[in-house]
Formats: sequence, C-alpha cells, structure tokens
Amino acid sequence: MKTAKNLKQQSGPQQVADFMTNLEHPLKQAIEEVLQIIRSADGRITEQIKWNAPSFCVNYEDRFTLNLPGKGFFRLIFHCGAKVRDNTGAGQLFEDPTGLLDWASGDRAIVKFTDLNDVTAKKDKLKEVIRMWIEATDFQAGTVHAEV
Repeated sequence: MKTAKNLKQQSGPQQVADFMTNLEHPLKQAIEEVLQIIRSADGRITEQIKWNAPSFCVNYEDRFTLNLPGKGFFRLIFHCGAKVRDNTGAGQLFEDPTGLLDWASGDRAIVKFTDLNDVTAKKDKLKEVIRMWIEATDFQAGTVHAEV
C-alpha cells in the first residue's frame, strides 16, 4: 500500500494511475472516462491525488476533484482551491448555459454521474463547463467572475 510519503515522491500522473489501478469502485469505467474528459479539456490541466481522490489543477491551483462515495454515483467537484477566498455577495462565478452545474455556493459546484451512459451523455457539456470554470477562476490573470 502506498503511503502519503510515497505518493509525494511520484509524479501527479503516476499518483493518479496508481490510484486508478487500485481503485475498487462499481463505476470505475465511468470514472476513467471522466478523467479522460478532464484531461482533454485544457492542456494546462495537471493531476495529482489530493483529498484521497484524483484532483486537477490549473496554474498550480486546485480546480476539480472527484468525490467517490461508492453509492451508485460519483461527483466531480468544481472549486477554487484549498484556500478560502472572499466571495461574499459575488454570486455564481458565471452563468452555466449547459445546465450541468449544481451550485453549492457562488464558487463551488458539483456534477453528479450515475453510470457510463450518463458520462457519455454529458461529455460535450462537461468539457465546455470545465473550460468555462478555468476561465472564470483564472485568478492569476485577474479575471475572476468574468463573464464567459
């Protein structure tokens, strides 16, 4: 079994590959498909294991993390990183034309998947909303809450 120390010594992609190799989940194939969709959405996306699941960064900032409860579904969490940012009264980061995002707060949203067919049906919209989230959360460029 890999320890946290051993994970730190591995590259992010190797961490995720090892995690997925060892994952026992009824929706593993659907989870793998979501990983591929995320990776293909933007060339700046990097991956690692964080919070005991695959997590994806842009410009070294956490943006997407899988939540794998094993209860007949899994979730992709859209967020603005580990550090709390003052988003009081700012509303949602952007208007979601895809309808996929379930907004937990103005800067945190969730997409739920129930099986591989569900992932396949949401593929194009998921890729679109990932790109929109990256644009809306590009804090380094100073474009937070930009209309996408």
